[in-house]
Amino acid sequence: MAKTYALLSTYPPTQCGLATFSAALVAHLRGPADHVGVVRVLDEPRAGHRLPPDAPEVVHDLVNGSDRSAAAAVDVMNGFDVVIVQHEYGIYGGPDGQDLVPLLCALRVPSVVVLHTVLARPSARQRAILDEIIDAASAVVTMTRTARTRLLDSYGARPEKVFVIPHGSADNRVAVAPRPANHPPMALTWGLLGPGKGIEHAIAAVALLRDRGRRVAYTVAGQTHPRVQAREGEAYRSFLGARARALGVADLVRFDARFLPADVLGGLLGAADVVLLPYDSLEQVTSGVLIEAVTAGKPVISTAFPHAVEVLADGAGLLVGRQDPAAIASALDRVLTEPGLAMRMSSRAAVLAPQSLWPTVALSYRDLAVAIARPRDGAVA
Repeated sequence: MAKTYALLSTYPPTQCGLATFSAALVAHLRGPADHVGVVRVLDEPRAGHRLPPDAPEVVHDLVNGSDRSAAAAVDVMNGFDVVIVQHEYGIYGGPDGQDLVPLLCALRVPSVVVLHTVLARPSARQRAILDEIIDAASAVVTMTRTARTRLLDSYGARPEKVFVIPHGSADNRVAVAPRPANHPPMALTWGLLGPGKGIEHAIAAVALLRDRGRRVAYTVAGQTHPRVQAREGEAYRSFLGARARALGVADLVRFDARFLPADVLGGLLGAADVVLLPYDSLEQVTSGVLIEAVTAGKPVISTAFPHAVEVLADGAGLLVGRQDPAAIASALDRVLTEPGLAMRMSSRAAVLAPQSLWPTVALSYRDLAVAIARPRDGAVA
């Protein structure tokens, strides 16, 4: 039976979705009888090579591009019962993160690879890398049925090897905060900022509603993605601010550039009347923001990316076309004015929420680890 888990991923203080996901999973996997060690993925070695005192769970740093660091990471992870690997193409060394493949192949203990992205149209190299990862892993986890179906139909993965475990969420189920008198209803988008989020189309929708005499406040919360920041600075945020000013809604659009701690996000969700996900991508098979919004019981308006279609189709939200401000405006108008619609959406979200709370999700990972764990050399099961 698995009692010790190594988790390979980016990890705080790195600020990205995988790091946040991994920290939550570690917190809920740990228990009196279970030990979790983190092998943290870094692009550069930390000064001093010392583990920070506030992260005793970090047992090793895998520095991308360092063969010595990779060999040491394998040795460390082979000391655990099961290794849980978070996968995105951009976080490991080599083109499209190909350095993960030999590392996985060197493990002598079972591994679970969690796929945060499953592309419908990968490049030849991306396809080859994911094929090798699936072959090397003991089990593969997707967070949606859509992604699992894509793995089976397009990548030829064996059904018995691919498991669906939902993206976890904190319990942000709170009563709607009372709105001050004369304050317009609030729409909320949050997450790491960068091109492709489609926020410019949501700002245009706010302007369309203003032209119809309906004021909607729109909060855009979250810092610029660190990789976007390094490449482009704050160009996208500046573009969005200029867009709001040009459309005459700068007074209705507010930017909060912080990386949101859990308590701040909970407060924003409590104040929001509706969550907007105006993403441009039609590839996205996993969205932590979507799950956090639904788990909080908030009505959601989203473009029809695969995860949103799967989660919202039964009534927890409304789907709109990508890059379509008029459709976003119409959906906002419906949610805010149609009698009973927001309540019905929240009720459906309440049905979906329990399966995505972190304690339930961590239990699913624990059960999967037990199922694939094998006795160590000379040990008795």
